[in-house]
Amino acid sequence: MSWTYATFLALLTVLFALSLSPEADSTAVPSSIGSAKDPQGPLKRIFMKEADASNFFRRRSRRAVKSQDEINAEQRQVLAADERKREFHEEKRNEFESYAEEDNDEQDERTRESTEQWREFHYDGMNPPHEYNRQSI
Repeated sequence: MSWTYATFLALLTVLFALSLSPEADSTAVPSSIGSAKDPQGPLKRIFMKEADASNFFRRRSRRAVKSQDEINAEQRQVLAADERKREFHEEKRNEFESYAEEDNDEQDERTRESTEQWREFHYDGMNPPHEYNRQSI
């Protein structure tokens, strides 16, 4: 029976040491019901009392007037979203303009090459190779 007595004594020693440590106060499960109703530390900033919460929602119904700070914050968000949208559309427009310019350049080059080939093929050697073989008056 001495081993059970020694195990029990070691277990009591560990429990006593854990109860005295500062980490024991920050357990996940609250030790009393009173501390859950009145939070301390950082939780006090997150949660509010039930009466304050109901007053908050009563004050801020759908038809309630917004404060100037709320209006300014919403306006800043709208302006930032408009700026992002404008930059996005400007970037897309620039991409399309560069694509269209490259496409037109390629088309002009193909047209010029085909025109030169047509002139070379139809040139009879008699007239100078002016554009359309026109003589100036």
